[in-house]
Formats: sequence, C-alpha cells, structure tokens
Amino acid sequence: MYSHLRKALFALDPERAHHLSLDAIGAAERLGLMSLFSKPVADDPVELMGLTLPNPVGLAAGLDKNAQAFNGLGALGFGFVEVGTVTPRPQPGNPQPRLFRLEEAEAIINRMGFNNLGVDYLVQRVVRRRYGGVLGINVGKNLDTPVEKAADDYCLCMEKVYTHADYITANVSSPNTKGLRDLQFGDSLNRLLGSIKEKQQQLAQLNDRYVPLAVKIAPDIEGDAVAQIAEALREFEIDGVIATNTTIDKSTVAHLPHGSEEGGLSGKPLQEKSTEVIAQLARELRGQIPIVGVGGIFDGDSAAEKIRAGATAVQIYTSFIYRGPAVIREAAEAIALLRRS
Repeated sequence: MYSHLRKALFALDPERAHHLSLDAIGAAERLGLMSLFSKPVADDPVELMGLTLPNPVGLAAGLDKNAQAFNGLGALGFGFVEVGTVTPRPQPGNPQPRLFRLEEAEAIINRMGFNNLGVDYLVQRVVRRRYGGVLGINVGKNLDTPVEKAADDYCLCMEKVYTHADYITANVSSPNTKGLRDLQFGDSLNRLLGSIKEKQQQLAQLNDRYVPLAVKIAPDIEGDAVAQIAEALREFEIDGVIATNTTIDKSTVAHLPHGSEEGGLSGKPLQEKSTEVIAQLARELRGQIPIVGVGGIFDGDSAAEKIRAGATAVQIYTSFIYRGPAVIREAAEAIALLRRS
C-alpha cells in the first residue's frame, strides 16, 4: 500500500508532502484507523537511560517538529518517538525551497533551520498525549540567540517541557543554524553541558522526577574530537548520546540533481559515516553512556549494524519517508534476532 501512497506524495513538493502526511497520520489516529496502515511490532524491551522501550526502533527528531502527529506516529510501532527540534520562540526557518529528495541515492537534503511554532505550542500539543510509549523532546536555540548565550535557550526549553518529556535531547549538531555546531567542541561544549546538567538537577529536585538528558552530535567529527566529546559527556554525567545528525559532506551525491544544495544530507549515503562515529564513541565510552544510533538505516541489516557498532537503540527518519511503516518492523525484527544470537 505504501508504495502507491509514496508515488502520489513524491509527485508533490517535498515540504507540502511532509505536512500533508503529518495531517493524515494525525487524522487517522484520531479516527482509530492506524491498524490499517501497519502491522504490530513484536515487543523486544530494551533499557535506555533508565527507560524501558517496548522495542529499540525510534523515530528521530525533525519529522514532527511541533508534536502535531506524534500520537499517530507512535501507533505505527515505534518503540519511542522524539519530537522537535523546538526553540523558545517560534521561528520560520530558512527560505523555501529548503527540502530536497535525492531519489536515486535514497537520500534527503534539508536546510529547514529549526522552523517551528515555539516551545509553548509544542507543550500545548503534548499535554494532550494519548501515545503510551516513550516520548523524547528535542530542544535547540533560536537563530538570533548568540552562541555564547545558547545555554539560556536550552535551559528555558528544558523548564517548559520537563514535566511532559520522558527524556530531553539537546541538539547541538544541526548544520542549518549558524554557529550551532561550534557548541560540540571545547569550552563551548563544557559550558553548555554544565548549564543543562545543572538545570536538569534543579528540575529533578523541583518535580521529584528525573528526566534523562541526551545530546545529539554530528557525523562530521573524527578521532580526537570524538574522544573529547565522549570525555565531556562522562564528566558532566549526560545520560545518553544520539549519533548522528545529518552530514554536510555531499561528495557521494554531488553529481545528482539537488546533490549540491546547502543543508544536511540524510539517508543511505550517511550510513557508513554515522556507524564509524558510533563505533568510535562506543570505544571511548566503554558502556558508561548509552548510544542511540541514527543515520542511513534502511533495512534490518543496517539497523543491526548500528547495534553491533555499539548502539543500544536506533532511530530512523529518511527510510520512513522512502519505505513507510514496514521499515520499523523490519529493523526491530533484525535487532531482536541479533540480540538473541
């Protein structure tokens, strides 16, 4: 069924197709029709950051920025769903067009720029939560907030979403907000981690509830930089790391239509790069901090590859666009088989 639906959606502008799809998923869930679109995913519980996931395949942030369809998305079989990235104030993002399909490579380039309706709107959506699974909320900074004051934006978002999230992710790795990726390194990273960890501790005491805190990093780091990030994550006792975001390296797709567009590349071309970062992180972290593997997962084998590299769970996005709900079940089954072997 999805192959026919995809053909119709891919005939539309990518961003229009995106919004229509979210509207349809939301409506189908409200009408109790989600069982028509997916088969159940078998339970394969996994512990992640102190949370129990019904299965280790999650939806990555970016697809449902404003928490408009997370109830329906969760009903498709995801073990966890991450919404956002959300910022303190609404912002329109970058000018359109800003989303491009590279069908030959089964990839997407986006330069959305944290377009979202603001954290207050997202909270209004998640308070009407019907999804019973694990919900992550991904937070970032506004475009016009100076990098040296970025921690203020992250902490404000944390305050707003804390009581509604099962975990919170600090996105420091989108390539589409100027200066954001600088927060992954050196003193900038240490200051940010120190601020958000302190805020987490304050909120945990205030609410008598501990909400785990993860950090999402880029794939365009290597060697010493990975080791330094791992050391900072350990030092500030961050609960998890999501590896990775999109890549700015488009060398594998530059020959394709839209292959040289500005923005972050996701999909199959990211598979090897993200797995390398996961493996490096796993060596450095030695099991002390769990890793969520993201990037280029399109089938069971590529999902299991992330687990073999050192991830505890995985997230998908681009393959969901190209393959639909079937990829959730396929990835979950492959990981379950690997865990039993």
